[in-house]
Amino acid sequence: MFRVVTVSREYGSGGSRIASLLAEKLHWKLLDNALIKEIARVAQLDPDLVAQYDERVDPWLHRISRQSLWRGAFEGVAGVGEADFFDAERMFQLSRELILEAAEIGDCVVVGRGGQCLLQSRTDCFHLLIYAPLAQRIERVRGRVSSVENAEELVSERDAQRISYTRQHYQQDPNNLHLYQMAINSELGEQAVLSAVICAITGSNQ
Repeated sequence: MFRVVTVSREYGSGGSRIASLLAEKLHWKLLDNALIKEIARVAQLDPDLVAQYDERVDPWLHRISRQSLWRGAFEGVAGVGEADFFDAERMFQLSRELILEAAEIGDCVVVGRGGQCLLQSRTDCFHLLIYAPLAQRIERVRGRVSSVENAEELVSERDAQRISYTRQHYQQDPNNLHLYQMAINSELGEQAVLSAVICAITGSNQ
């Protein structure tokens, strides 16, 4: 029986929205933007600042200079509350702990953040990859982010960031299909994707 779904997605595929609809349909908790807000609360920081480090990897030189600062457990690093000491590595640590805690509770949909790798050993986890044709992804980004000058470049950049994030923290390629029980093209439409995923998770096509 599946109690957790991880949703990995290509940028601009509509995967985050599908994850939200899935959580709503299942009456489960959604860990996406809510995770950013919770980390901001725990770390006593502005959510906008926290979002800047979401699914990012710190530059190599920064990682070397900060390496000794982030060896503590979640409880040891959570309460500093200083923006100058918050970085992508700290964001990863807090995200990881919250995802693990959420998985223990169950009935949740986890979006991105390497969840398909972090929770790979759990037998109650269903791992989903959502992708889409590049042209559709670019058009979706153009419609969603009006300030973007080069949507194709942004799609490429965000995809690369997510790949780098997973490789850095889990030594895995997120495009490895063996990490997932299902990979599905959002070109099929939201409702078709939802029906297929729910059928796979619950054994029902409701």
